[in-house]
Amino acid sequence: MKPLAHLGPGARVPAWVQALDRACFGTPWGPLDDDEHIWFAGTAGFARWRVIPQVHEGELLRLGVAESCRRTGLGRALLRHSTASLARLGVHVLFLEVRVSNRAARALYESEGWVFQGMREAYYRDGEDAAIYRFGE
Repeated sequence: MKPLAHLGPGARVPAWVQALDRACFGTPWGPLDDDEHIWFAGTAGFARWRVIPQVHEGELLRLGVAESCRRTGLGRALLRHSTASLARLGVHVLFLEVRVSNRAARALYESEGWVFQGMREAYYRDGEDAAIYRFGE
């Protein structure tokens, strides 16, 4: 696997991230806000986070892996690397929402120590519920 790289607040989102975001989720998230970070591995995958340093919290917005690279450990590597990087920035409590039907993602998060917190009903535009997870202190 290629070394993981980082883009911080204010950085321009590369076109390949936008294309992969579209391929994975249908609609790309858009430019990085002032509180967002992206960690990525070559052009195979990315993890996009919102960070709230004042309260030492972060939210995983998107974890996208190219279809040809799925089930290779890349998603796990991105998750581990980005959470460790966030910890070094003083961000120790993390959250995410994931489609209840996304069993592979939920299994990954649970195997990495994320704890199910509850549901957000009809969270997604198509009406699907989201499972809420938390990681950290």
